[in-house]
Amino acid sequence: MTEKNKTVLLTGTSGYIGGRLLKPLEIAGYKVRCLARNPEFLSSRTSENTELIKGDVKDLESLKEALKNVDIAYYLIHSMGSKGSFEEEDRLGAKNFALACKEANVERIIYLGGLGDNKYPLSKHLKSRHEVGKIFKEFGILTIELRASIVIGSGSLSFEMIRALEEHLPVMITPRWVSVKAQPIAISDLLNYLLQSAEIKIEKSTIFEIGGKDIVSYGEIMGEYAKQRNLYRVMIPVPFLTPWLSSLWLGLVTPLYANVGRKLVDSIKFPTVVNDRAALNTFNNISQKSISEAISEALKNEDKEFSETKWSDALSSGNIKRDYGGVHFRNRIVDSRTIEIKAKKEDAFKPIEQIGGQTGWYFWDWIWQIRGLIDLLFGGVGMRRGRRNFEKLNIGDVVDCWRVENIEPNKKLILFAEMKLPGRAWLEFEVEEKNENCIIRQTAIFDPIGLSGIAYWYSLYFIHEIIFKNMLRNIGKAAIKNV
Repeated sequence: MTEKNKTVLLTGTSGYIGGRLLKPLEIAGYKVRCLARNPEFLSSRTSENTELIKGDVKDLESLKEALKNVDIAYYLIHSMGSKGSFEEEDRLGAKNFALACKEANVERIIYLGGLGDNKYPLSKHLKSRHEVGKIFKEFGILTIELRASIVIGSGSLSFEMIRALEEHLPVMITPRWVSVKAQPIAISDLLNYLLQSAEIKIEKSTIFEIGGKDIVSYGEIMGEYAKQRNLYRVMIPVPFLTPWLSSLWLGLVTPLYANVGRKLVDSIKFPTVVNDRAALNTFNNISQKSISEAISEALKNEDKEFSETKWSDALSSGNIKRDYGGVHFRNRIVDSRTIEIKAKKEDAFKPIEQIGGQTGWYFWDWIWQIRGLIDLLFGGVGMRRGRRNFEKLNIGDVVDCWRVENIEPNKKLILFAEMKLPGRAWLEFEVEEKNENCIIRQTAIFDPIGLSGIAYWYSLYFIHEIIFKNMLRNIGKAAIKNV
């Protein structure tokens, strides 16, 4: 069997790295199988030859099914967005994956971990990443573990943070971790390493430390970004910003959620540089881009309407619990209203599909931003995620604090709320023809949890009434302009 005839299982496809690796694997000719908890969310991103299979690394039986006849397995899953004991989640997922791979006689596991020097104290997150690689090797499976520091690419977590800070703040009060050295890697170089890991000849499990050409601090990365954007920025270092305060600071001015920001800060308090250069002697044609080249490459994609993938697209990135087992929802609250306009279905649906992001929410955007700020302060996703594409939506796409649960072109859009709520909420739009006119139906659905959920809804009753009424009216106006 030639390498390119082999079957590859790709995990983490809904995330940033996995989403970027999918196309190169397809182009290289591998038989790709994507494991996802919600495979329908990936249907618009894969080719017709790629197989989608439902599964979860915490569900051993689903992994056994997914790994049947698989030759190479990519493990691109991390717990950055998890809440609580993420170490236990990492451990369980790794053990299940290793056991299923061993039973399926998988030839090799390719795992992307985190770069960290054991000479320094490691954060809980980095310790857990290292432990995952160790678990794979303990099961006797040939494992290639790539350890990387900061990833620079349009849509990556670190780049989104840097971009937001530089674009929004002419003067920054910066914590000490901004001066800590790292060895960032361009997303294109990282993908090259991951792709070659499926083919390189190797006899035993190996850890490869990978990075770009330059060793720089976050402050120097921000300086390079400002230089390429022709921005004048001043950074004032202060010693008193703790990781917790830093995470709140990041949550206020960047797309990071406080929970994610805290783990990121914990992971970069100590240097993350390459000490072992064996990777450069093993892998071929790695350009090892400089930080200047990596940022320039990222900006070319960032200047487009949307990035190919974004870190926040991952279903776990917002720490969203979609499993409500044991929770009883009663007293469902439904706010449904319609408007009739003289327009075709496609004209009526266009402003609906463009909702959020740059377009906004058609009424009182400032109050949406306030709600997003409150959400960020409580560790939620806020309103800073935007959307990937200005005009089109696919199932699974992020729209500010919502996610597309279902979309039927020119007919229906259902958004599920990923903000912190005492319950679960949806916002639904439907378009139907009526003679030469169209009826747009807008429905807000809220399933409250207990009295706190009911109190939440009715405390905002009059605000909801004003927002939903004017939102629908302005969507109708925007639709008529399309005629």
